[in-house]
Amino acid sequence: MDFNLSEQELEVQKLARDFANNEIAPVIAKYDESEEFPMEIAQKMGEMGFLGIIFPEEYGGAGFTTTEYAIIIEEISKIDPSVGLTVASHNGLCSNHIYSFGNDAIKKKYLPDLTSGKSLGAWGLTEAVSGSDAGGMATSAEKKNGHYIINGSKMFITQGTVGGTYVVTAKTDKTKGNKGISAFVMEKGMKGFTHAPIKHKLGMRSSDTAELVFDNVEVPAENLIGEEGAGFNQCMQILNGGRIAIAALSVGIAQGALDLALKYSKERKQFGKTLSSFQGIQFKLSDMAMEVEAARLLTLRAAKLKDEGKPFAMEASMAKYYASEAACKATTESLQIHGGYGYMKEFMIEKLYRDVKLLTIGEGTSEVQKMIISRNLLDIYN
Repeated sequence: MDFNLSEQELEVQKLARDFANNEIAPVIAKYDESEEFPMEIAQKMGEMGFLGIIFPEEYGGAGFTTTEYAIIIEEISKIDPSVGLTVASHNGLCSNHIYSFGNDAIKKKYLPDLTSGKSLGAWGLTEAVSGSDAGGMATSAEKKNGHYIINGSKMFITQGTVGGTYVVTAKTDKTKGNKGISAFVMEKGMKGFTHAPIKHKLGMRSSDTAELVFDNVEVPAENLIGEEGAGFNQCMQILNGGRIAIAALSVGIAQGALDLALKYSKERKQFGKTLSSFQGIQFKLSDMAMEVEAARLLTLRAAKLKDEGKPFAMEASMAKYYASEAACKATTESLQIHGGYGYMKEFMIEKLYRDVKLLTIGEGTSEVQKMIISRNLLDIYN
């Protein structure tokens, strides 16, 4: 098995790394402090092809592989996880749901604007009453006169206020449980469709998060994605791929935390020596490096399996679970190495420490990943 990146993958990595260092790094603190979505960065990413990474050129996409997608997210997230989350959610959730399950008319109508960044995508699954229990959603859709009338709300939706195109799930038949859930494409500006920003988050502060509210919103019947009742299964498949992106985001944070710890430990002196000369610090750094590499390999393995068209759900959950937990540990250790300075906003580890916790929660908590892994194992050995 070849663990080395190909020449093209290395070129993609350099492209993303240069963009992150030159375009994102200089403005991180400003957007984090103001909790403002960096729209100009999003527009530049659209021009770079980063908002259509995994989609074919016929829809305006870059036509990259899942592996290259993971590489891009890692490089961006080393510098700013909030922007990495924008790339992951826009590509992997809303756009990918339309691409994977929409008919030709829906794909031709919505994907070109999404892949170019002209329209940002949001994905509405979670509700105030349903998180891990996605099937417990209360949002409803009733078919009437060639439209679906949607009522309800969604919570914690990334790109919720800045988005222009939304994939939203609702129950079209409340008697069928998960098999009564359908997915629809919605557009900003539809009558009765409103949103409210969610501010004062612990981390990912420049990633846009919102509550969506639907008050008798009329959605054309042709905006149904696939068949009625197929929405839940569609979402589960989308989440499998999305977990690779969150794993890559986690690897980016973990590598960023390690890089900061290495730099600081070689500069900071105590008792007449650099921190890096103390064995206790060396052991922390070695543990961090080992766990970052393990997380990266799990992530690339899941991405390669997806690229090869092989089953990857368990491997994606393994990568997401391990990488997110490893990233939490890496930021904690890096902040510890920074000491009191790590607690100050002037040092970037403070931001990574706040940003990372979301990754053990979003797109399936660590506990949900354990459930998925164990179920797959039991199926394999039955």
